[in-house]
Amino acid sequence: MSLISLHGVAVGFGREQVLHGVDFAIDRGEIVTVVGPNGSGKSTLLRVLIGAVTPSAGRVVRSSGLSIGYVPQRLRIDATLPMTVRRFLDLPVRRPIAALNDALERAGAERLGARQMAELSGGQFQRVLLARALLAEPDLLVLDEATQGLDPPGSASFYRRIESVRDAFGCAVLMVSHELHVVMSASDRVICLNGHVCCEGTPDVVSSRPEYRALFGTGTGGAFALYRHDHDHRHDHAHDHTPDHPHDHPHDHAHDHTPDHPHDHSGTG
Repeated sequence: MSLISLHGVAVGFGREQVLHGVDFAIDRGEIVTVVGPNGSGKSTLLRVLIGAVTPSAGRVVRSSGLSIGYVPQRLRIDATLPMTVRRFLDLPVRRPIAALNDALERAGAERLGARQMAELSGGQFQRVLLARALLAEPDLLVLDEATQGLDPPGSASFYRRIESVRDAFGCAVLMVSHELHVVMSASDRVICLNGHVCCEGTPDVVSSRPEYRALFGTGTGGAFALYRHDHDHRHDHAHDHTPDHPHDHPHDHAHDHTPDHPHDHSGTG
């Protein structure tokens, strides 16, 4: 049985029909990515799945006791508010310090517990949000534009982390993105959405479909190559392209591809 499934789901806001006739299911252990242009209903689909939006038609079937971890598209935190990462993870319910440390380690953020939230870079902030989602020990991990604002190497690093989380928890992962970059090659299955499901299948199959090419063109080969090279051909001197860890030795050239200075993590709509 699927962890969660949609059957003929439609969603409308006023006179605007955002989704119609959507059928969808995800099984434990899958990494599924939903791609589509702006306004295609990607975020609305996620909100239906997590229960934040009620469909105007169709039905949602969830497995009994389903636990969902959610990493939002953006989260605004007042830069003047003193709050460490561990304190952030401790809200609204206090958790054992061992649980917090375990979640941070699984998210690749084990050195960030004492840092101020306002001081984190983009890549670090996203890993902390991932750690927060992992505290729920999710059956289904949902990520809405989680790499928005990161460059392709930073995105590739984050998606590798998601794969390791899937392997460790045995959970399903559902990601939404309008940035193709490396996301398709990080997926077992891709769903192309534009108000309805245009096509779905493995990344190679979907990228060759006329419905996909009509929306995105054919220029994703370089993005696939970036992820596959970085993922399959790791060098001994490879580095994480987000500034989440200090280097123990100097370099002649920069490896950090996200800004070290604090910035607004709210993203763009």
